[in-house]
Amino acid sequence: MSQAIYNVGDVAKYFRKGKQTIAIFDALSLTIQEGEFIALMGPSGSGKTTLLNLLGGLDRVSAGMLEFKGQRLDRMKEGALSRWRRQHVGFVFQSYNLMPTLTAAQNVELPLLLTGLGARQRRKNVATALELVGLTDRARHRPRELSGGQQQRVAIARALVADPDVILADEPTGDLDRENATEIMKLFATLNESMGKTIILVTHDPEAAFFARRVLQMNKGELVIQDKAA
Repeated sequence: MSQAIYNVGDVAKYFRKGKQTIAIFDALSLTIQEGEFIALMGPSGSGKTTLLNLLGGLDRVSAGMLEFKGQRLDRMKEGALSRWRRQHVGFVFQSYNLMPTLTAAQNVELPLLLTGLGARQRRKNVATALELVGLTDRARHRPRELSGGQQQRVAIARALVADPDVILADEPTGDLDRENATEIMKLFATLNESMGKTIILVTHDPEAAFFARRVLQMNKGELVIQDKAA
């Protein structure tokens, strides 16, 4: 039986806008099991990306509990939270965020430069990650020499290269045509099924959400849990 990887308990998130306080969440609670593949859906401004950023340690809760495998992320200092991100989370973004002057292999290697791995082990990890996404033959190509779908595969390889527990993806198919979007979602499904990666993605696309095992519909900072049939 799978165990909880995230426990979110009565989390609140507020932003200040001038003298006004804006509540994104007020008392959000959620449990995510290890090995889940979840799609977060909902209208713009519903809090999807904010929740993703909280789960990835890119943002802080205003109140409540945020726990990862028993660790209280909401109580971590910045240095510890940064180390936690490097060890446990891989990020994939809509715009790929690749360095244009670097090759695919060099882009994938970037997260490993923050670790203590030697050059030989880094090269081995990069080769494995590129093989997993089917881009071994594009290792020396720069982003401008790759299609949009290939660039997103490089971004996924970069997210995988440090072998994280969780992959967080924000609109990963937003800039892709239908064919490439489907291929990227099939890749996420394979990573979830074959490697057991916990995957949480934000999407507006019902066809992308179809690949997830659970859909969480967000509206005004609240969650409505749907099964796949919904």
